[in-house]
Amino acid sequence: MRVPFSPPDITEEEIAEVADTLRSGWITTGPRTKEFERKIASYCRTQRAVCLNSATACLEMTLRVMGIGPGDEVITTAYTYSATCSSICHAGATPVLVDTLPGRYEMDPQKVREAVTERTKAIICVDLAGIIYDSYDEIFQIVEEKKALFHPSCERQEALGRILVMSDAAHAFGAEADGRMCGQIADFTCFSFHAVKNLTTAEGGAVTWSETVTAAGIDSEELYQEYMLLSLHGQSKDALAKTQAGAWEYDIVAPYFKCNMTDIMAAIGLVQIKRYPNILKRRRELIRQYDEALKGCPVSLLNHYGESHKSSGHLYLVRVLDKSRKECNNMITKMAEAEIATNVHYKPLPLLTAYKNMGFDIKDFPNAYAQFENEITLPLHTCLTDEQLQFTAETFLSLLRE
Repeated sequence: MRVPFSPPDITEEEIAEVADTLRSGWITTGPRTKEFERKIASYCRTQRAVCLNSATACLEMTLRVMGIGPGDEVITTAYTYSATCSSICHAGATPVLVDTLPGRYEMDPQKVREAVTERTKAIICVDLAGIIYDSYDEIFQIVEEKKALFHPSCERQEALGRILVMSDAAHAFGAEADGRMCGQIADFTCFSFHAVKNLTTAEGGAVTWSETVTAAGIDSEELYQEYMLLSLHGQSKDALAKTQAGAWEYDIVAPYFKCNMTDIMAAIGLVQIKRYPNILKRRRELIRQYDEALKGCPVSLLNHYGESHKSSGHLYLVRVLDKSRKECNNMITKMAEAEIATNVHYKPLPLLTAYKNMGFDIKDFPNAYAQFENEITLPLHTCLTDEQLQFTAETFLSLLRE
């Protein structure tokens, strides 16, 4: 029995919507992208949403709309995928990495507190595996505590009056905590719709902003328009607007970037978001089955669902408590020999060449390394059958006993 790791869940409905888009004569950013933005904002209970071509672009453009760049520092966790940190580098700012809490994947708030300097302009939290980071309240408390150190360098920073709190919620579209949707907790939240994500547009991402931003007097419509400029070369009109009679004239206000979402991508997303309640329901059922199968084993599992929080159920991370990285890698190989695809989330950034070259040393991040040392991610997706899950769990359990 072959078990792939994370194939996209695409039905004939998505295929038909894409075909309709192709026949419509409009395939780049247009009416479907705008409708998808409205659907995302409604789902996340936010005023606006912006769709771009990746979560990485969303992170970078958010730093840019808030005036963060060279000379500024942005704090984030060492336990994440490169995109969280590379977006900081793309904007020209300096990444500051902090360790996780002991025995946890989550960024240590006290380490964040200690890392804040007069150059700190943003903190990027990560909602790993689909679970909303549980220390947002403390992070907001920290940025209030550190207001005296904050020196705004543009109007929006001055309006906010403190360090920006961002969320890399690439895994967490649809997650909830304490009655709030992912997308309305951090100042800005960035989602991924990459092919392996719960909700996919093949490639793509979206960013939302919360009431903390608009309450500070930052105009929502102006924010939206700046994202549009940044994502389309700084062109004052998009292609759709230019098609109106006599409306070809445009300006380039600055030499910006090209990272817009197309209507072909949005067409997939419009069907996916309609299907999303059932997608989340199935993921919860699969996680319940895994949890039951691994009960009583020498493993550490994530708590995806509780009284006050609900995960998007994106990844099933397992720490094998009595195994080394070498032993876990051997298990991964044996799973592959049984035609079961597994993965590891993640190698901490200081283990990667790009971040070693920036001067980061894994010895400074012992908690993050300990999480990585024995982590294996089991396949979790809505194309997974009960039989495939059972086979995966049984194979995994047999290897645990070796």
